[in-house]
Amino acid sequence: MGFILYLIVGGLIGWLAGVILGKNVPGGIIGNIIAGIIGAWIGGELLGTFGPTLADIAIIPALLGAIIFVFLLSLVLRSMRKRT
Repeated sequence: MGFILYLIVGGLIGWLAGVILGKNVPGGIIGNIIAGIIGAWIGGELLGTFGPTLADIAIIPALLGAIIFVFLLSLVLRSMRKRT
C-alpha cells in the first residue's frame, strides 16, 4: 500500500508542477508520476527533507524539484522539436 501511495503523491506533485508552470508533462498521468518522483529526488538532493511529508516524500522540496524537472524537460523537448 505504501508504494501505491508513493505513486499517487508523486503523480499529484508532478501534475501540480505542470499546472504551476503552465506546461503539460509529456506522457499524461505516467509522465506526472515520473516527474513527481524525479522531482522528489532532485528536491531532496538540493534542498534536503524539510516541511511536511506524505508517503515519505517531503512535499515542499519535492514540488520545487518537480518544477525544476518539468521546466528543464520542456526546454529539452522544445529544442528537439525545433531540430525536426
